Amino acid sequence: MPFAAALSEHPVPAHAVGEVAGEILDTFGERPDLAMVFVTPPFAGALEDAVAAIDDILHPLVLLGCAAESIVGPHREVEQTAAVSLFAARTGPLLPVALHAGEAPGADGIAVRGWPDDIAFTPQALLLVADPFSFPTEAFLDWVATSYPGLPVIGGMASAAQAPGGNRLAMGRHVRTSGAVGALLGPGVSVETVVSQGCRPFGQPLVVTRADGNLILELAGTPALERLVAQAHGALTEDEVALLEMGGLQIGRVIDEHRESFGRGDFLLRGVLGADRRTGALAVGDVVPVGTTVQFHLRDARTADEDLHVLLEGHHADGALVFTCNGRGSRLFDEPHHDARVVSDLLGPVPMAGFFAAGEIGPVGGHNFIHGFTASMALLCDTPDSPG
Repeated sequence: MPFAAALSEHPVPAHAVGEVAGEILDTFGERPDLAMVFVTPPFAGALEDAVAAIDDILHPLVLLGCAAESIVGPHREVEQTAAVSLFAARTGPLLPVALHAGEAPGADGIAVRGWPDDIAFTPQALLLVADPFSFPTEAFLDWVATSYPGLPVIGGMASAAQAPGGNRLAMGRHVRTSGAVGALLGPGVSVETVVSQGCRPFGQPLVVTRADGNLILELAGTPALERLVAQAHGALTEDEVALLEMGGLQIGRVIDEHRESFGRGDFLLRGVLGADRRTGALAVGDVVPVGTTVQFHLRDARTADEDLHVLLEGHHADGALVFTCNGRGSRLFDEPHHDARVVSDLLGPVPMAGFFAAGEIGPVGGHNFIHGFTASMALLCDTPDSPG
C-alpha cells in the first residue's frame, strides 16, 4: 500500500514519536517519498527532536509538518491535548518547497521567495502549510493562478500560536517560525480535492448594485439588509433565523459568473460581519464589486455535516490529508471526531492525517482560496505507474 498513517496520544513526546514512526515502519517500511507530521502545542517545543527521530527511523525523501492546536489522525481527532500524527506516502516524483516573504517593488511591496526555478515534472498539486502571521498566502495564491493555472493548492495555516513568531513549521530536520513549507506532487499520484465550506444557500441569488469596499449597500436595487430580512423570513424557520443572529450568516460570492445556474460549490463563502440598520448596508469579510452575484448562506452543525457528506459521496481514496478549521471539531459539532469519522464512513479505513488550521487552503470553482470554518482535503489515489 502506498500510504500509511499513525497517531499517538502518549504524553511523553519521545515515546509518542517512537510509537507513530514504529507503526509506520512496521506496516509501510522505510524511505517514503513524503512524510508529514503534525503535533499539538504540548509537543511543539519538541518538534526538532520529533522530525530528527522520524528522519532517522524512516529516511523520507521529503519531510514536512507543523504544530497545530489540534490534529487529525486515522479515523479520529485529538483536540488540544498531547498528540502526534504521522502520514507517509509513496508518491513518485515530488519536490519540497520552502517559501518566505520578501520585498518587491509594487503597490503592496510583497514578493514570495523560494519557489524552485526548475520543476522536472508537471505538478499535480501543491501541499502547503503556512504561518498566518508572516506569509502572504493570498498574494501567493494569486501568483500560482497566473504562473500555474489550474494547479490545486491544498493545506492550511498553522494554528499553534496566537502571535507572530510562535508557530513552528518543519522542513526536513529544520524547524522555522515563519514562511511556508510544502511539496509539489508529480504524476505518480492522483489527487482529488474536496473543499466543504459547511453551508447551504437560502433565498435566491442577487446582484450587487451598490457597494463600497467590503460594504454591500444594495442588492438588486434594494438595501442589502432589507433583502436579507425578506429572504430569511421567506426561507428559514424561526430557529434558523436565530442561528443567523448568532454568527451563522454567510454570504456566497459566485466564482464563475458565466454559469447559467448556481449550486453547492459555485460560491466562495465569507462571513457577514455586521449590519447598519440606518443605511441597510452589510459588512462582509471580502471586497464585493458591483455586478457580483451573491447568495445568502446558513452555517450550522447540521448543515456542515450534510455538506461534507454530499461532497465526499462517490469519491475514492487510498489516503487522505485533512485540513479542518479550528472552529469545527467539538466547537461546532455535538460529537467528537466528526470530520475524521465522516471521511472514514464514506471512504473506508484509509490512512488519514492532518490538523486543525487557522485558515484552510483549497480550490473552489477551479480557483484557490483561503477559507474559514471549512474542511479542505487532498484525496490521494495510487496510480498504475506509482511506486510501491
